[in-house]
Amino acid sequence: MTDPTPPPVREPSSGPRARAANRPVLVVTVVHHPDDARIRYREIEALLDAGHPVTYAAPFADYGVDPAPRAGLTTIDLPRAVGRRRLKALRESRRLLARLAPAHGAVIIHDPELLLAATGRRLPHLIWDVHEDTAAAIEIKGWLPPRLRRPAAAAVRWLERAAERRHALLLAEPGYTDRFSRTHPVIPNTTTVPETVAPPGSERVVYLGAVTVARGARTMAEAGRLVRQHTDGAVSVEIIGPPRDEESRRILEEAADRGDLRLHGFVANQAALEMVSGSLAGLSLLRDEPNYRHSTPTKVYEYLAHGVPVVTTPLPLARDLVAASGAGIVVPFDDAEAVAAAVVELWRDPERAARMGADGHAYARLHHDWRSMQDAFVEAVRAVMGNEPQAQPGSPGVGTTDGSTQPGGYS
Repeated sequence: MTDPTPPPVREPSSGPRARAANRPVLVVTVVHHPDDARIRYREIEALLDAGHPVTYAAPFADYGVDPAPRAGLTTIDLPRAVGRRRLKALRESRRLLARLAPAHGAVIIHDPELLLAATGRRLPHLIWDVHEDTAAAIEIKGWLPPRLRRPAAAAVRWLERAAERRHALLLAEPGYTDRFSRTHPVIPNTTTVPETVAPPGSERVVYLGAVTVARGARTMAEAGRLVRQHTDGAVSVEIIGPPRDEESRRILEEAADRGDLRLHGFVANQAALEMVSGSLAGLSLLRDEPNYRHSTPTKVYEYLAHGVPVVTTPLPLARDLVAASGAGIVVPFDDAEAVAAAVVELWRDPERAARMGADGHAYARLHHDWRSMQDAFVEAVRAVMGNEPQAQPGSPGVGTTDGSTQPGGYS
């Protein structure tokens, strides 16, 4: 399995974007894992490849990450904002923005908390990369008391409207556009698609990503038991990613103790994708929660990109993607028996699994390769540096409103 070298981004010859071409960029998160694939391996790599030095501030120590050296990349450690423990991260990120933002051509933040850290500071070159519907996500945050969830969601909506008036926005999903009054570039959360991939195997089913109950912890534990039972142990269900909360940790560890799951914990992005390759199927078992209804799970793109058939719950965008690609099976929410039946069906019909894997890989290469996005992303950042209008959805290389992508203009 090899990745072709991404083509270089074409440099403008004159004008504000030419002056922005090599200016440094500050990237900040206090919530996401420092090795978050969108932040570290897509956006930051695209900026570095385009000639922009990057300063990356993230909670390296709190996540136990020792950042690997990379030419052009400077890393700074910040505290992690988690649960109700957010004040220290907010305070330190505010100090960091005051100290470093003026020396950078653009500042990209990835957490709504960082909008508060920027309050009161003149940062016309700040970009908020909108990863999720935060107000909807509050409905399933176990650390927030139920009586506070509605007021907190209203406060987040107010913060979003204020952010739109003051800063540039990038949207990770076309479905987020309705939350805002103006048009913003859509840079979908896709993945780099290899030229060639291994065919689906017959021994492993994988789940890639962090685990919560809302993301299917209980369903995977029960499905793991049923798959083991129906295949006499020939197929194992493997979790590549950490639990996000104590309940999920308990569910997964108890299932692993029974032999129903294999747990790998957090695995760095490239190594995790190598583990996905050659799997019989990839699981995406999110529940029907408001935060998930307008998003395509990144793991679905990653399974397709690596030629792995998908087993997904019927969230609208995931269901439509599987239907369009012909590369998976849709199962009901919270239905472990249906998940196990889908896995066993693929195990007993390797030709069908191989066909699904090949179809998914071909579809992902045509419609959802990050390399057709990265120059649009870089141009959106440079537009902010040069105070020029940003690219609009539907422009070359920018996500369209139906969730697909257009060619990035490479020659």
